[in-house]
Amino acid sequence: MVVHNLDMTTERNRIRGSHEADRPDDPRSDNPRSDDPRPDDPQRRELMALHAERAELEQRLARAEQERLYLTNPAAAAAAQGEETALLAELDRLMTRIRAAEYRSQPGARTW
Repeated sequence: MVVHNLDMTTERNRIRGSHEADRPDDPRSDNPRSDDPRPDDPQRRELMALHAERAELEQRLARAEQERLYLTNPAAAAAAQGEETALLAELDRLMTRIRAAEYRSQPGARTW
């Protein structure tokens, strides 16, 4: 029988009662951390939403890259390359928005 890390993690969580997500340092937790000085800050929520969008976009970009590299159908590979190009441009715009949001969250940031 082959045991995978995923099986061990699942078994460990079952034994512990799956309280892993309730840890205060777990970023996946829906509960705001008690030591966070601004749990309801709208700028922080905006920044977190932008980072979530970035992570999703990076996954789509990785998928398009893999399709471009490994698809055997030339038309499908060309379509994947076009999608990759569009996703890179979208990621560039998103990263600009993230940098702007990070700047605005700094104390004393200028507004234009």
